[in-house]
Amino acid sequence: MATGQDNFAPFTDHDASADVDPLETREWIDALDSVLANEGLDRARFLLRKLTEAARDEGVSPDSAPYSAYRNTIPVERQGHYPGDLAIERRLTAIQRWNALAMVVRANKAFGELGGHIASYAAAAELFEVGFNHFFRGADASGGADLVYFQPHSAPGVYARAYLEGRLSETRLDNFRQETGGTGLSSYPHPWLMPDFWQFPTGSMGIGPINAIYQARFMRYLAARGLTEPGDRHVWGIFGDGEMDEPESVGGLTLAAREGLDNLTFIVNCNLQRLDGPVRGNGQIIPELESLFRGAGWNVIKVLWGSDWDALFARDKHHALLRAFAATVDGKYQTLGANDGSYNLVHFFNEDPELKALVAHMSDAEIDGLTRGGHDLRKLHAAFAAARAHAGAPTVILAKTKKGFGMGGAGESRMTAHQTKKLDIEALQDFRARFDLPLSDQDLADLRFYKPADDSPEMRYLRERRTALGGALPARRTRAESLPVPALGTYAQFALEADGKAMSTTMALVRMLRSLLKDEALGPRIVPIVADEARTFGLDSLFRQIGIYSPAGQRYEPEDAGSVLYYNESRDGQILEEGITEAGALSSWVAAGTAYSVHGFSMLPFYIYYSMFGFQRVGDLIWAAADQRTRGFLVGGTAGRTTLSGEGLQHQDGFSHVVAAGVPNCRAYDPGFAFELAVIVDHGMRRMLVDQADEFYYLTVMNAKDEQPSMPAGIEDDIIRGLYRFETRSASTPAGEIRLLGSGSILHEVRAAATLLAEDWQITSEIWSAPSFAELARDAREVERWNRHHPGETSRCSHVASSFSDATPIVAATDYVQAYPQLIAPYVQAHYVTLGTDGFGRSDTRTAIRRFFEVDRYEIVLAALTALAHEGTIEPGLPAQAIAAYDIDPEAPAPWTV
Repeated sequence: MATGQDNFAPFTDHDASADVDPLETREWIDALDSVLANEGLDRARFLLRKLTEAARDEGVSPDSAPYSAYRNTIPVERQGHYPGDLAIERRLTAIQRWNALAMVVRANKAFGELGGHIASYAAAAELFEVGFNHFFRGADASGGADLVYFQPHSAPGVYARAYLEGRLSETRLDNFRQETGGTGLSSYPHPWLMPDFWQFPTGSMGIGPINAIYQARFMRYLAARGLTEPGDRHVWGIFGDGEMDEPESVGGLTLAAREGLDNLTFIVNCNLQRLDGPVRGNGQIIPELESLFRGAGWNVIKVLWGSDWDALFARDKHHALLRAFAATVDGKYQTLGANDGSYNLVHFFNEDPELKALVAHMSDAEIDGLTRGGHDLRKLHAAFAAARAHAGAPTVILAKTKKGFGMGGAGESRMTAHQTKKLDIEALQDFRARFDLPLSDQDLADLRFYKPADDSPEMRYLRERRTALGGALPARRTRAESLPVPALGTYAQFALEADGKAMSTTMALVRMLRSLLKDEALGPRIVPIVADEARTFGLDSLFRQIGIYSPAGQRYEPEDAGSVLYYNESRDGQILEEGITEAGALSSWVAAGTAYSVHGFSMLPFYIYYSMFGFQRVGDLIWAAADQRTRGFLVGGTAGRTTLSGEGLQHQDGFSHVVAAGVPNCRAYDPGFAFELAVIVDHGMRRMLVDQADEFYYLTVMNAKDEQPSMPAGIEDDIIRGLYRFETRSASTPAGEIRLLGSGSILHEVRAAATLLAEDWQITSEIWSAPSFAELARDAREVERWNRHHPGETSRCSHVASSFSDATPIVAATDYVQAYPQLIAPYVQAHYVTLGTDGFGRSDTRTAIRRFFEVDRYEIVLAALTALAHEGTIEPGLPAQAIAAYDIDPEAPAPWTV
C-alpha cells in the first residue's frame, strides 16, 4: 500500500542508511520526551528550530518533509475552554443543516433542473457556525467588520442562518435559484444579484482565495498611507481542498507571507472530495496542502480528529494510529467514511494488532461515532482562536470533514455526494434521527423549514452572539460619500488643446494622472497599479513623486539612486507594483475599486497593463469584479493588434474590446485622440465617484506618437455615446461621398485614407471617430427593445441611426477583429463594410503589420472605392486601378488563415 510519505517523494529520503546506533537514537528521543514532559511544547519547538539552524550552518540538509504527523496541531491540553454553549450551538447547527437541505431539495422537487448543493454545507456547517458565533465580526464591532469569503457551494447554509436571524423570509428561501421574479436567492455569492447581502463573489473556483489575500494586503496599504486606522479587522476565507488546485488559489500565498499578513486566515474544508471523486485518491491532500502553505511561509493549524479520538491518542504509546494514518490514502479514507463502524473495525483497526487492541473496548456504534475534527466545535474554536492570535504570518486551518456529513447512505463521503439534490423519506428520517431534529414525518415529507420560537433559548443565543460580534454577516454597503472631481481643464488642458502636438495616448494618460495625483481631495485616493513594466507605460515618472508601496520600506540603496526617476519603495508609497502577476494586480484593483463598500470611502484604481494580458488572461477575475460592482479604470496599454511593433503573436491584442462588450457594467472605449481620452476619463470619474454608479471603465491606449488635434466644440456628449463626426475631407471635384469610421490607432489611418480618396480619386470623406462600438451597440439594443415593447408610441432613435440617417456607404476600420465594428451592423441601414485584424499577430513595423492585416490607409481606400462601385456611384473599374496603384496583392492569403 502507498504511504502518505510516498506521495511526497521530493521531501523525503527513502535511501537513508539503517540505524547504526539504536541506543544513541533512543537517547535523542528520550531527551525530546523529557523536554516535552518538563518544559512544554514551545521549548521543544525552540530547541528543534535551533538544532535545524545549526545543521543548516554545517551544511547538513534536513531530509524530513515540511509537514507534520497526521494529527491535530493543537494538543488537548492547549485547546482551552470553550466560551459558548455547546448544546445550543449543536442544535443551531443541526437546524441550519436541515433548512439548507430542505431549501435545495424543495427547489429540485418542484423544478428538477434547478440544481443546488447539499453536501458541501453539510461538511462545512461547523466551520461556519464557529465563525458566526465567535469570530466573524459585523459592521458595528469596534474597528469595523471582518471580511468573509464564503465557500460558494455552501451558500444554502448562509441563507439558512440568515433565515433564522430574520434577514431572509421563508418566501425567499422557497425561491432558491429562482431569481427572475425578484424574490429569489442567487445560486452562489453574487453581489450584483443580492447587493445588500453578498459582499464577495466566490462562485468561480480560485477567485475567492486570491481576492482575499489582496484584500488583506489592501487593508495594510490603506493603514500605511494613513487613510485608515491600523485596527484589527480580519479577513477570513472558507474554501475547499479541491479548490486549492486552481492556480489562482495559491498564486498569492508567498505575497501574504512575505508581507506578514497576520490579518488573514484561510479555513480549508478538507472533505477530501472534488465534484467527481477524491481530491487525491492515491495520495493525501492534507499533508500536500500543509507542505504548500508551510513552504510559502504560512502558519499551519490542522484540525483532523474530533474529541472522540483524544482518549485513543492518549493510550496509543507507540503511535500506531499515526503510522496507520500515514499509510492510508485519501481514497481509502473516503471508503471508510462512507461505511459504518463495523466496516471501519474490519478494514482499518483490525489490520494492525496494536490498533485492534486499542479499540477492543469499543462497540461498532462507538467506532462509528468517531468524528473528524472539522465537525468538532471545540477543536475548531481552538484553531480559530490560535489563528486570530497568531502574529507575523497568515494562517491556514486545514479542517478534515466528511462531504455530505449526516446524509448517510444518500451522500456521506460518497462519490456522488456533490450531485445529490434529492433525498427519499427514509434518508430524511435518518437525517432527523442523526441530528435529533423536532420534525414530524409530515414535516419531512413536506420539507418544511424549521424555525424555533422567537423566545426560545436557541433564538436568543443566536441573536446575542451576533450582537456581541457587531451585527449580521454577510452584509454589503452600497454607497459611500461622493468624492469631488476636479474640472477637466485643470489637468487635461494640454489634451483638449493639443494643436497638432505629437504624443501617444499612453503618454497623455500618464500626464493626466500626474496632475490628478496633485489634487488635494482626489489625489490621495488614486491607486496606480502595474503588474510590471511601469517604465513601458511611462509610469516611472511616478516612482519619485508618490513612491512604490512596500511594508518594509526600502532597506537598500537602489542601483539607479542617482537618476531622477529612481526606483523608490516606501512604507507609505502609493503605487502598487505587483510584479509579474496579472491575477494579483487585478485582485489589487478589485480591492481598491470596492473600497467604497468594504471600507466606506471611495478609492480610484488605475490598473495599467498590456491589453493582451487583460481580458484574455484574467477575464474570469474581471467578470467577478463586475459581479462585485468594482469601480475603477482598467487601462489596456500598447493596445490593438498592429500598434505594438516587434513583439508579435503573444503580445498583440485584437479582441479584448469584443470580450469587454459582453460585460454588462463595463464601459469600454478605444480613444484615438488625447482629447477623447480626457473626456472619457473625466466622465468615468464623475460617474463612479460622484454619481456612484456601479460600473467600471476599460480604456485602450497606444504607445505610437501621433499628431494630436485640438477638440472641436460641443462633441463631449457624443464622445461618451461612442460616435461623432470629426471632420470632412472634400474633393475638389467630388465624384462620390463616403463615410469613414475609425477608432484607436487606426483612426489615424482613416484620416490618411481620406486624404488619398480626395487627392487621388476625387471622393469626399466624412471622418467619424467611434471611441466605443460597444456603447453604440448597447444604446441601439436598448432603443430597439423599447420600440418593440411600446408598439403604440412614437419610436425612439438610437445614436447610430440618428448619425447615419441616409444611404451614404460606410467603411469602419479598427485595430481589432471585424466582430468589433460589426457590433453596430444590425443598426446601420447603409452599405456597411468593416475591416479588422482577424488572425494571429506578427512581429514587424507598424506599417508592415497594418498592410499585412489589411487595415492600412490603402486598404481603407480600396474598401471605400469598392463600396461606392457596388452602389453604382463610381466606375466599376476604379477598385482595380487602386489595387495596382497601391501595390496590393490580390492573391495574398487572408491574414486569418496564415
